[in-house]
Amino acid sequence: MISLATNTPLWAAFISVIVAQSLKVLLVLATERRWAFDRILDTGGMPSSHSAAVAALATSLGMVHGWGSPFFALAAVFGSIVIYDASGIRRAAGMQAELINELVQELAHLFDEGFQPQALKTLLGHTYPQVIVGALIGIGTGAVVTL
Repeated sequence: MISLATNTPLWAAFISVIVAQSLKVLLVLATERRWAFDRILDTGGMPSSHSAAVAALATSLGMVHGWGSPFFALAAVFGSIVIYDASGIRRAAGMQAELINELVQELAHLFDEGFQPQALKTLLGHTYPQVIVGALIGIGTGAVVTL
């Protein structure tokens, strides 16, 4: 039985999330010249930590148990669902949130004095490049951690 401390696929997924989320902070620093440590816990944006985690998990399971194993098959199928969700459904929800926020601003004069609606979070999903970069980070991290 594999213990938690030596569960290589789990560690590969966890480390890939840390790498992807840290890159978000560094990308803001490089592009906007400011530290945005809040990005370490944010969803959405470049790169996709969701894609990184599931790609690292599938890669590591494939390397440990074999590419024809049911473990790899499970990780690949559920990973593809996570990636589809991140780039499709959650991205659409973020776009809808942007539109709702704009409508609230346009109609702000109709609200009561005491009522101020909170802006909805818009950075929810991922573009295809963000998903691809996240998956590449995950594959690389999974391979390195598992070797």
